Amino acid sequence: MSEVYGKVKTGKLQLKGEKKKKHKKHKKRDRSGDREDDKKRQKREQLEDCDKHGGWWACAKTTEAMGPVSLQFSSGCYMKALDNGRFCLGAPHDDGAPPDPEEILMAMKVGDDKISLKSGYDKYLRLDKTGQVVGVSDAVGALEMFEAVWEEGKMALLGPNGRFMTVDEEDSVLCDKNKVGETEIIRIRSNKEREDLNKKVVPIEEQGKVGDVELNYVKKFQKFQNHKIKLNQDHRGALLVAKEQGNFHECLLDRREKMKSDRMCK
Repeated sequence: MSEVYGKVKTGKLQLKGEKKKKHKKHKKRDRSGDREDDKKRQKREQLEDCDKHGGWWACAKTTEAMGPVSLQFSSGCYMKALDNGRFCLGAPHDDGAPPDPEEILMAMKVGDDKISLKSGYDKYLRLDKTGQVVGVSDAVGALEMFEAVWEEGKMALLGPNGRFMTVDEEDSVLCDKNKVGETEIIRIRSNKEREDLNKKVVPIEEQGKVGDVELNYVKKFQKFQNHKIKLNQDHRGALLVAKEQGNFHECLLDRREKMKSDRMCK
């Protein structure tokens, strides 16, 4: 019986008289151009936003929020340090104006998505008994750590008391919200040189002319005999062509292989 069942073809149940449907093959739309346009538009919007805020750009992750920073609330105003150690919401700025000196803090990473903040009065920020943000600490402890919570490109700061940073009706800064609303959305802005993640990093060995690059790789991989460097004397025009075509390293290896002195060659 097992042999009989083994010959039975398994598949989708088909009713008598039902015709098989032919599936149309849909051509996939090439969206590479759309993605490039989105990247260009996004970069243009970032540059416009940076210029609007006097060269201070919005951080997209906690690792970017290091060094001089400013906390900008949903109203567009920055958090400002007062001479009594407390913090409030500063006055609105004109387009192109950077944060005021009293609105600039020093941020330092102290854990996963956690940062400490130091005011211009050289004091670390913490919370008092009522949840008000104050700058009175000389060192960083558990009470001086604020956690950046990110979701869909937006950020809120969670205080040491487990509540989110916000502003009250008197524009004082405190941490007393259990949930994130519009007034709890904060932008961390920085003015330090921004890392271009799309920038291609050129290894040290590949810096310079093709002749210098070949010499660098020969020094790196060649088995020295009698302390003499064996460099291929053929014309280097092939290297220039290979660099344009994307097979530069293969061409370098072929040239070293002819010298029979490279430990990477077969």
